[in-house]
Amino acid sequence: MINKIFESLQSAVADVHDGATVMIGGFGTAGMPSELIDALIEQGARDLTIVNNNAGNGDIGLAALLKAKRVRKIICSFPRQTDSYVFDALYRAGEIELELVPQGNLAERIRAAGAGIGGFFTPTGYGTRLAQGKETRLIDGRHYVLESPLHADFALIKAYKGDRWGNLTYRKTARNFGPIMASAAKTAIVQVSQVVPLGALDPEVIITPGIFVQRVIEVPQAAHQTAATATAA
Repeated sequence: MINKIFESLQSAVADVHDGATVMIGGFGTAGMPSELIDALIEQGARDLTIVNNNAGNGDIGLAALLKAKRVRKIICSFPRQTDSYVFDALYRAGEIELELVPQGNLAERIRAAGAGIGGFFTPTGYGTRLAQGKETRLIDGRHYVLESPLHADFALIKAYKGDRWGNLTYRKTARNFGPIMASAAKTAIVQVSQVVPLGALDPEVIITPGIFVQRVIEVPQAAHQTAATATAA
């Protein structure tokens, strides 16, 4: 019987190893798997390469992982926001490496990994420092840069509902990078607000099929709200 449900956050991230590449879903705090990140901090893995849209907000979630100095390198689109002071301090001190990737390129590099695509040409970044050292090509009178797929050892994702096979639905914009990260990682670990019985999810609304998911942990919505309230206080 296929059953991808894990009983605890700790057991779900127990084998994340030092030096692993970890994709973390979320657009800022929307769709950020905060509880999984906290479990990863507790687990202790170091020298991680993190793939995310930004570089953390405030002192929670991804920013807390950075603050614990568990991250060697971050690959993202928006490393500096008004509340990304943890990353800013680490970068200025030379304690973290940054690979800056335009957001569209980031999404397509992740999607390409999941789709088995060896690379793609894009005009974004041509003629800038972001294209240094990369192959370029003139196609139909326009210059393009060759970008490589982004693979990961693990992906930490937040979804809305899931079943024991790993089929997932998302809540509105919290969907963001989750589906493509699940397909680009060797092991996709997903926290869901609700685990539902098989057949409860209409096949027409399943966004991420279970074939891309290896582990599911139920973290009720109340837990998210309690954590958010405690942080705000």
